[in-house]
Amino acid sequence: METTQRTEQRADQRSAAERRRRELLEAADRVVLRDGPGASMNAIAAEAGITKPILYRHFGDKGGLYAALATRHTDALLASLRAALDAPAERRERVEATLDTYLAAIEARPQVYRFLMHPAEGSPGDSGFDVGRHSAPLLRRMGEELAEVIEERVDLGPASQQLARVWGHGIVGMMHAAGDWWLGDRPCTRAELVQGLADLLWGRLAAAGDKAGGPGF
Repeated sequence: METTQRTEQRADQRSAAERRRRELLEAADRVVLRDGPGASMNAIAAEAGITKPILYRHFGDKGGLYAALATRHTDALLASLRAALDAPAERRERVEATLDTYLAAIEARPQVYRFLMHPAEGSPGDSGFDVGRHSAPLLRRMGEELAEVIEERVDLGPASQQLARVWGHGIVGMMHAAGDWWLGDRPCTRAELVQGLADLLWGRLAAAGDKAGGPGF
């Protein structure tokens, strides 16, 4: 009986800790939406109504909080990209929809994008997060995820796994670089950028067949 009670208590404690962690991440999100790369631990703690040491207790340090926010947003973005890839449409339409999904996401929340992908400017210390050294793993994760999708769907012939990784990381790098330039300069409409990038990708993608036994692409 006591063992069961202790197990239930531990489960309740874990549930409460997870709920509190979500609340803190939501507070951090609000600060990031307001301050972008300049979001600080002091501002996030104030938004959450706690002291900075308590925030450190939950996430370890600024890097730990950044990683938790990055996972939260990257998970949501990858789910949206997979939905675009799985949509019932012709291959070219799905390629364009996937590119547009990425660009629409960074356009809708530019402060979050800048927080995740650009180091904070300004004075050193706790004025912001040094995210420059953290952004590469996010792009790496997106590249690997896209590589898995390509490898399971597209017949790339011999060495298909290696080529799928080349394509996955190359496409993510292209989307990131082009999207970063576009978000800053706005040289064209989002639709025009999507068309241009899709044209660049389309040659080999149009020629490749679906992988036998795969979900198709």
